[in-house]
Amino acid sequence: MPPPKTSGTEDRARKARLSRELVLAKALELVDAEGLDALTMRRLGQELGRDPMSLYRYAENRAALLDGVSELVLNDLSIQSEDPDWKAQLRQIAHNLRQLALEHPNVVPLLVTRPLSTPLGLRPLGTLRPLEQILSLLSGAGFDPAGALHVYRAYYGFLYGHILNELQEFVVDPEENEALLRLGLHRLPAKEFPRLRALAPNLSEYDGEKELDQGLTILLTGLEGQLSKKPVPSSA
Repeated sequence: MPPPKTSGTEDRARKARLSRELVLAKALELVDAEGLDALTMRRLGQELGRDPMSLYRYAENRAALLDGVSELVLNDLSIQSEDPDWKAQLRQIAHNLRQLALEHPNVVPLLVTRPLSTPLGLRPLGTLRPLEQILSLLSGAGFDPAGALHVYRAYYGFLYGHILNELQEFVVDPEENEALLRLGLHRLPAKEFPRLRALAPNLSEYDGEKELDQGLTILLTGLEGQLSKKPVPSSA
């Protein structure tokens, strides 16, 4: 038996439920499943069961869709800018961002490279809020504005570098017990890459969370040293 026909009023009511939040959520779902290249207005319209032209109310073009996806992911990044322990907060932010990257690896290229094509003041507000919040955190810790910006740049440079390194870790044969074979390093000429081949056990036991913590300890200790070198103003 064919399904009962819906009235025009019912169709309009169903379409009225479409929102920017729903469009971006479906866009993120598509990127997670199939990668950035799969995200087009036509394909997104198919996934939503809508005419692609109707989506332009919520994103003026594909670039706006990509920006919206970035914002959607970063909205889940919790930053407590009033935390008096700035080092603990930066460590927590780093672990939270790493977790988001592991959950949405196909979005990482957007977070890392897309801002390079857009002047700072023209970027989506949702992608700038982490910067504003971290600057506020660091200012509260005693860094001057220029110093806070320096810390932010060093911090995110390290963090994105770590995330990209972790995501590119690839095991050729997970069932192989020998580390050299498991990573495919046996294919490298032994005379040209002796040190890299020798590191096979270390590389095969890569722990992204532990590596992140070790790097953060080095970075934050150095940044704290910069803060301690600030001259103390003499009292009148």
